[in-house]
Amino acid sequence: MSHHSSLFDSYSTRRQRPPKDKIGTQAKHDSAISHVMGTATYVDDMLKPQNTLHLAIGKSAHAHARVLNMDLSAVQAADGVIDVITFKDLPAKTDIGAVFDGDPLMVDQITEYVGQTLFTVVATSHRAAKKAVLKAIVEYEPLPAILTIDEALKQEQFVRPSHFMTRGDAQAELESAPTRIAGHIHMLGQEHFYLEGQVSYVIPCDDGGLEVYTSSQHPSEVQQLVAEVVDLPFHAVTTVVRRMGGGFGGKETQAAAWACLCGIVAKRHNVPVSMRLDRQDDMVVTGKRHEFANRYDVGVNDAGQVLGVDMQLSGLCGYSPDLSDAIVDRAMFHCDNAYYYPAAQIAGHRCKTHTVSNTAYRGFGGPQGLLTAEYMMDDIAYSLGKDPLQVRLANLYQNGQSTHYGQPIEHFDLATIIQTLADDNDYAKRREQITVANRKAEAEGSDKRFGLALTPVKFGISFTVQTLNQAGALVHIYTDGTIQINHGGTEMGQGLYIKIAQIVANEFDVDLDTVKVTATRTDKVPNTSPTAASSGTDMNGKAAQNACITIRDRLVEFATEHFEVSAEDVKFERNHVHIGDKETLTFAEMVLLAYQHRVSLSSTGYYKTPKIFYDRSKAWGRPFFYFALGASCSEVEIDILTGEYRVLRCDILHDVGQSINPAIDIGQIEGGFVQGMGWLTAEELVWDKKGNLASNSAANYKIPMAHDLPKQWSVKLFDRKNEEQTIYNSKAVGEPPFMLAASVWCAINNAIASLGDYRKNPELTMPATPEAVLKSVMRMQGQEWEIASKADTDTITSLTVTDDNCGIDDDKVKPQQVAHGKDINPTEVEGKLTDDQPEAIQNPNVSTARGPAHSE
Repeated sequence: MSHHSSLFDSYSTRRQRPPKDKIGTQAKHDSAISHVMGTATYVDDMLKPQNTLHLAIGKSAHAHARVLNMDLSAVQAADGVIDVITFKDLPAKTDIGAVFDGDPLMVDQITEYVGQTLFTVVATSHRAAKKAVLKAIVEYEPLPAILTIDEALKQEQFVRPSHFMTRGDAQAELESAPTRIAGHIHMLGQEHFYLEGQVSYVIPCDDGGLEVYTSSQHPSEVQQLVAEVVDLPFHAVTTVVRRMGGGFGGKETQAAAWACLCGIVAKRHNVPVSMRLDRQDDMVVTGKRHEFANRYDVGVNDAGQVLGVDMQLSGLCGYSPDLSDAIVDRAMFHCDNAYYYPAAQIAGHRCKTHTVSNTAYRGFGGPQGLLTAEYMMDDIAYSLGKDPLQVRLANLYQNGQSTHYGQPIEHFDLATIIQTLADDNDYAKRREQITVANRKAEAEGSDKRFGLALTPVKFGISFTVQTLNQAGALVHIYTDGTIQINHGGTEMGQGLYIKIAQIVANEFDVDLDTVKVTATRTDKVPNTSPTAASSGTDMNGKAAQNACITIRDRLVEFATEHFEVSAEDVKFERNHVHIGDKETLTFAEMVLLAYQHRVSLSSTGYYKTPKIFYDRSKAWGRPFFYFALGASCSEVEIDILTGEYRVLRCDILHDVGQSINPAIDIGQIEGGFVQGMGWLTAEELVWDKKGNLASNSAANYKIPMAHDLPKQWSVKLFDRKNEEQTIYNSKAVGEPPFMLAASVWCAINNAIASLGDYRKNPELTMPATPEAVLKSVMRMQGQEWEIASKADTDTITSLTVTDDNCGIDDDKVKPQQVAHGKDINPTEVEGKLTDDQPEAIQNPNVSTARGPAHSE
């Protein structure tokens, strides 16, 4: 076996240089080329056999109703339909709740949100299944529906019990404080809008088991739920995840239902089954970021320091628990952001509504808590006539203090990060210039106002459910010196695979191109935790490192015996193994020699996060291994006549510890910031009074585009290693950057505050769309937002209130329909009935177009 693969450098070349792409270098994403070329294979790209069946779901048209009758005869008779499955056809477990029951796979009798699955159509193609669904006739008895947080609070409807965190006597501090300020902030949810929608493909195996290909962040959960709904043991179901086209939390629990439906049909008909949700279906039937309505009552001294705070955080959870317990908990953990509350009383409510069950989203409740703290800091600053940054610095945690839930503050570099960022981008000078510019604009009657804000981020890293803080890995070394690694983390574009590969290469000091990371599979690494909570690299990287250490120790032990040297004499360096002054072998030669002497070259690795615990009964503990830190400074310009705004400049300094891959980390910071900016400024979820999602497509739900980016943008890494023993002293980077976008929202708030000479905190909602900005401006100016005249009901009846209480429930100005111009037929085409190029219609040139999928 002397053949040397042309894919790799020869060892004569490797001898002359250090290993390529070690940790700390900017190695490109392992799928970067295939992403750009369009050759990366996602679940729906997999070549499927001709007998593959396709699924589509029939959806409830009511938010809360009793299903009286479903006539599915026309559905069953439709072209291409093989089968129709309802609740009574489910063979085993019917509830797929991730943590708590409450998520039925299909409706039995009562529907609890618009879009809930009533039945499943099995057809020979995706299109046939979709067309057949429309033929169903369903009779309902409508029931009262709860659609808002206020209604749920009023009726005390919760999906889980409320939770409370307390420290000191907050009420006493509030009553004795020199200044007491109360406020509230309402923030909407956010659509995940991943590029690849929910999709699954299940193949029956000849041993009676199932192989499940799914776009999921939690392969083990999918494995277990599919096994339960088809009545199989867990070992009979294998889940495979090579990559996702984005997840952001939307595929942590809510990828499971579609895999379960495919599994049921695959067992029922013993053929491969595929299911994908079209974009509009995906947006309607899957959960979003939790909407929150938060209130605070804070007492401060004359310097603006918090003495005591009473907060109520209320999350709109939807109809079922899903992950809402942990999400609202994390909002409570992060409602301090970076600020010390000497006395605090924090309440968290999990509001039940008849809407789709909201779920994990990047930040997992943390952003909703953090933004409440930032809005409160603005309120304190404007009430006391201070610069918001002064108030933030006055309240910043100090080492040795503890959070309101008992976690000690250690290695807290945030003051240094903020000061460095402020100095680097001339915050003080720009603040003065902006204040002068705004006063000048007011004097001259200009519509332009400017805002500036510098906000910090402190985000806890670990799953708040202790059990999930564990990971496994499996490493094989082959006799040509190449290495294969499999681990429990999933790749959703964030660069986890390349980081793990760099870690493995670093452990043996070999080139990165000799390491291959394979698709995440439940038959290689079992009982995996979801790739979430920003812990993918932290946990799976450590597990991979531990597997490598086991194999390396075996090789060292073999070398000491074989060459009669001490362990200290055996060194792995530059793709070689140096054995004292006796021998220098290439890594491949050493591996082959070990194999020939029957040394195992394969090992599992395991890691569990140390130090963490949380006693929920006492609301006290250390739920996080460490905190990721960062700060951002944003400058904006708003138009007070239209509410439009531009982000002029943004500077970011973020702490990733000792970076494993700076290019990947900076990319994550940029992506997280833009996604956070979308949540806070542009992405507006709109529901009508019947619980229908009105913003249900890319046409009416606006994510940030290239022109929304800051005109001047700088992202730098804070170069200081993590004091905790994480993998190579790095820090997590997935979720924390999302909250850096708070500076953009606070800068808009600052620009509006200039209209009141910075003496009043504006009433600005999230997202701060131009309409919301204009509303806030008008309130600051003492103008009425509500319009006196009603919209023209003859032309826009869909937007007006009718007898059945339907219509869009908002307070935006309702546009009048523009009259169409008169149709004109130009003389050169008048009366023409033929096409100039009939041959192009009969024989279109499609050589460069992508043809329809074979299943269509």
